[in-house]
Amino acid sequence: MADTHWESIQAGFMKEDEEDKMVDILQERRQSSDLGHAFRTFNPRLYKGAPPCSAADLNKTVLDSQDVLRVVQEVAMETGSSLEAVTEEAAGILKEMSQNLQMGFIRLMGFMLSKVLKRLYSSIYVNMEALHMLQQVVADTPVVLLPNHRSYTDFLVISYIMFTYDIPLPVIASGLALAGMNFVGEMLRRSGAFYIRRDIASNRLYCAVLSEYVKSLIRTGFAPVEFYIEGYRSRSLKSLTPKLGMMHMVLDPFLKGEVPDITFVPISISYDRLLEESLLARELLGIPKPKESTLSLLRVSWVLTEDYGCMHVKFGRPMSATQLCHGRTMEPEVKEEQEQDREETAKDREVPEYQVWVNWLTHVMVRMQERGSFTSPWSLMACLLLQEPVSVLTDSGLAWHGLAERTLWLKRLALEFGARLDWPGHVPDWEVMSSAVALHHPSVRLQEQRVFLVLEEAAAASQQLISAEDEVNKMAAPMLMMASYRNQALHLFVRPALLATALKLAGRSCRDEIFASFCFLQDVFRREFIFIPDKALEDFEEACFLLQQCGALHVVDQQEVTALEDGMEVLSFLRGLLQPFIDSYQVMLSFLCEQDANEITEKDFLPAVRCLASRLILSGDLHTYETLSSDMQKNVLSSLRGLAAVTKLKACEQKKYSVDKEAVRRIADTLSGKIRPEILQTEPDARL
Repeated sequence: MADTHWESIQAGFMKEDEEDKMVDILQERRQSSDLGHAFRTFNPRLYKGAPPCSAADLNKTVLDSQDVLRVVQEVAMETGSSLEAVTEEAAGILKEMSQNLQMGFIRLMGFMLSKVLKRLYSSIYVNMEALHMLQQVVADTPVVLLPNHRSYTDFLVISYIMFTYDIPLPVIASGLALAGMNFVGEMLRRSGAFYIRRDIASNRLYCAVLSEYVKSLIRTGFAPVEFYIEGYRSRSLKSLTPKLGMMHMVLDPFLKGEVPDITFVPISISYDRLLEESLLARELLGIPKPKESTLSLLRVSWVLTEDYGCMHVKFGRPMSATQLCHGRTMEPEVKEEQEQDREETAKDREVPEYQVWVNWLTHVMVRMQERGSFTSPWSLMACLLLQEPVSVLTDSGLAWHGLAERTLWLKRLALEFGARLDWPGHVPDWEVMSSAVALHHPSVRLQEQRVFLVLEEAAAASQQLISAEDEVNKMAAPMLMMASYRNQALHLFVRPALLATALKLAGRSCRDEIFASFCFLQDVFRREFIFIPDKALEDFEEACFLLQQCGALHVVDQQEVTALEDGMEVLSFLRGLLQPFIDSYQVMLSFLCEQDANEITEKDFLPAVRCLASRLILSGDLHTYETLSSDMQKNVLSSLRGLAAVTKLKACEQKKYSVDKEAVRRIADTLSGKIRPEILQTEPDARL
């Protein structure tokens, strides 16, 4: 979208960053009474666009709305149930879902969090200027907070910050699993959480109640609305492809003229070390996540004895929906039109401008989250460690001096690429790096000036033989933990890395051919990294500029792009950064081409690929453990679906796909450089 002001948004973001300093909010908490902080006068500015209402009033408004009443009647007619029964079901859904903000519980939560956060983190840095701006806008428009989601700590710390600085506490879209935790679930509900079930698309009544509830929150300005635009917690710590459902709901009152404007605030939360790091790695290896319960929470109380370093919470510049819309006259899609189009294929259907704009908006918000994030020294070190042979990290260890020198080199490159680093300027560089290694003792250890990977103890008893799969998983968990921290820095390097790889794929210096390779790579890895739709040329030019700036590329008259000898170290590092993704995709593409059947379910695909990857790792033919990640495995299917190489079969209850082996083989051959790339532009409908 050429007229969406993406460039001006970027410029405004950078200007704001220069003026907005980060302040440690825990410093004052360490010097004063936590009880006094919790019970001080809380006097936030409230939204002046609508009269105040209680949680009970809000619920009544939802049940009395025309949209909910219409769906209740339709469901009653379709199922043969009475209106009273369906109405009662709708009321039950709302009771299960709705928040119940109460000041007493907010103060209790504030007191408890002061104690816990001071134990877990050495500091929590917040940009105060943006907080002051947020204090102003909450009185003028409904506000939507859009944080990234990496930890269960995310929504707690945002509410804690807003309570500390007299800003109305948000109501937060949360997974229903949290509601089942004894005492904790109800405490969170009374602190602002509203609970949403998973997989609700087929439940019309639930969708109607949820949609009206969110819209009512916006119309009344009851409180700032907070939700995770990525949909759920990122287990790989990468940004996830945004989901559009909640964004549609919050925008609906604005697009219908029921509120004059909405203010969006992207929030970037960055961690030195994550509480759930080992749990997330196990989930990626297919080990089921433990069920959320109060008992399981108490069992992990040992985390309070650990050090998790610093946290940075950067509130983005408030962004007006009116300005983002840029004068477009867009209306949400009409349900009757959706029904009419249901029989048409994606290729036959033109994507409405409203859908395209919402898709663009969600991607912009995730990119703003990335630009606001802080990169830790350990993230830079992880980028380098993962390019070393695993045998070096486990057997002889990597020389500490060499790693430290390379990290300082990468620090300079990251700063040239516009990174915001969590690197204390008043502490010697060697101390910063050694502290980062010490902080991440579950993954690595420094012994006799060499860095070693820390391996998990084998699950099998010492008297029993350890299976090959157990041996691979033993190595995979710390490698995936390290990859997660590397992923936090990927947004800095991904565009230059794509260009460095495109140079190699094209094999020529012709700019157009290199650009075609760049677009091909973007389309293949669209589910791995965040690219704003229809901005491939801008991404390519940004990558060219960055690599020219660091002396790795030379561009001649916008016709030729050539690598410079002095830039080979940069290009080699960037290609190495992307190589685990290329290798993993090649393994899965090869698997799909070689299987006998032309159809496969996701349930069969994931363990089969994991088994194949384990064999290849043991044989030495595969050098990355990221192929074992269930997130990457699902991303491959999703990417191929967007590229029309696999097709999801609608009639199946399971996620079943038809595989076009010729198309898959063509992508694999292009990715390996055997054939010239075509621009396999993802279809808009597939993206949405």
